[in-house]
Amino acid sequence: MYEQISPCQTGSAITYKDGQPIVPDNPIIPFIRGDGTGVDIWPAAQKVIDAAVQCAYGAKRSISWFKIYAGDEACEKYGTYQYLPQDTLNAIKEYGIAIKGPLTTPVGGGMRSLNVALRQINDLYACVRPCKYYPGTPSPHKTPEKLDVIVYRENTEDIYLGIEWPKGSEVAEKLITLLNQDLIPATPEHGKKQIPLDAGIGIKPISKTGSQRLVRRAIQHALRLPKSKQMVTLVHKGNIMKYTEGAFRDWGYELATTEFRAECITERESWILSNKEQNPDITLEENARAIEPGYDALTPEKQSKVVQEVENVLNSIWDTHGQGQWQDKVMVNDRIADSIFQQIQTRPAEYSILATMNLNGDYLSDAAAAMVGGLGMGPGANIGDTCAIFEATHGTAPKHAGLDRVNPGSVILSGVMMLEYMGWQEAADLIKKGISDAIANREVTYDLARMMTPPVEPPLKCSEFAEAIIKYFS
Repeated sequence: MYEQISPCQTGSAITYKDGQPIVPDNPIIPFIRGDGTGVDIWPAAQKVIDAAVQCAYGAKRSISWFKIYAGDEACEKYGTYQYLPQDTLNAIKEYGIAIKGPLTTPVGGGMRSLNVALRQINDLYACVRPCKYYPGTPSPHKTPEKLDVIVYRENTEDIYLGIEWPKGSEVAEKLITLLNQDLIPATPEHGKKQIPLDAGIGIKPISKTGSQRLVRRAIQHALRLPKSKQMVTLVHKGNIMKYTEGAFRDWGYELATTEFRAECITERESWILSNKEQNPDITLEENARAIEPGYDALTPEKQSKVVQEVENVLNSIWDTHGQGQWQDKVMVNDRIADSIFQQIQTRPAEYSILATMNLNGDYLSDAAAAMVGGLGMGPGANIGDTCAIFEATHGTAPKHAGLDRVNPGSVILSGVMMLEYMGWQEAADLIKKGISDAIANREVTYDLARMMTPPVEPPLKCSEFAEAIIKYFS
């Protein structure tokens, strides 16, 4: 099955049932060291993860690490342009899990992005990025401790699917001609719009299946959180892109109010129920006027539609969600993408899980990470129904490679996510405590040290930071 690597002789594979991992006490976990600073940060991360597992479970549990290759290191072993060898793909498929450091984007050959390729090949549709503040971490934000969000970013659709053609190519010209001459004129809402003949063309597919399976995972995650954090916000630009981003929002609400009807309440439904609770004699029309801005300026037809919405909500869920019961449900709401970028800064405490499509999620997760200390402290996971890959979210920073100086926090925290995914919460909690205590005691690498007041001199090396984290387990 493998050409140039050998699996571990001890341990067992993680398997899956109904999209959830079944984890043995000695799982075999493939790892990709990563390019550039991966040579420094992966050994530090592995040391921390192993120490936490040993501290939490003694001899009862352990991880058998299986080295696999991707990026520049793979080319060294497998040959030119072999950035993602079949051995690596086979190992990830067989063992159902992997953790990786940063990878180089191929230049001169191969695929556009190794990270995107791994997600698409393994159908890892949910990119999960928690953004939580650890006290003492330098931040440009005045109150970073108020932000505690988890971004659920759809991984396999949107413009990142990479279906596009360059300006002047035969396919682009054919497609533009077809759109301009046939498809746009056949769609009255597009009016007399035309695409310039010298344009590049890209496709932005958003499917109901892809949208709902992402929102499903987001809601399932919300159900595991404390009551005060049980909220899922659908992030979109549906006011402009109605049939892609607007559909994502609509399909998200549809899933919440059907498959998770007993567990969820939408924001708009909560307004209707709350109005009825505060005033039992409120009429349907009065309730509609209270929930719909500009109700009196609407046409009679649109007013009737809002009144019907109020009546349907009260008839269908008053018994199960009314009289305050909705306050114990997962709140599902939505926000326009540009608005949420502002609100995570001005009202960060109001949000918990942000479910979003690919491009918006990329921007949003990086912006949120910047608020709590930057990508050096930003973990990530890519999760599907039969596989999961955990990864550092920053780049390879090759100029720092081998100097034992960069912050290994991102890949260590990705290890935390992996342990939580496996159900090994005790080990995960030890690492979070160790990181928190190390930062609070100003035992940090240079990236954090130089931003602290006063700056920390001398900063810890990458390997020393790992040792400091482990020190605080006890």
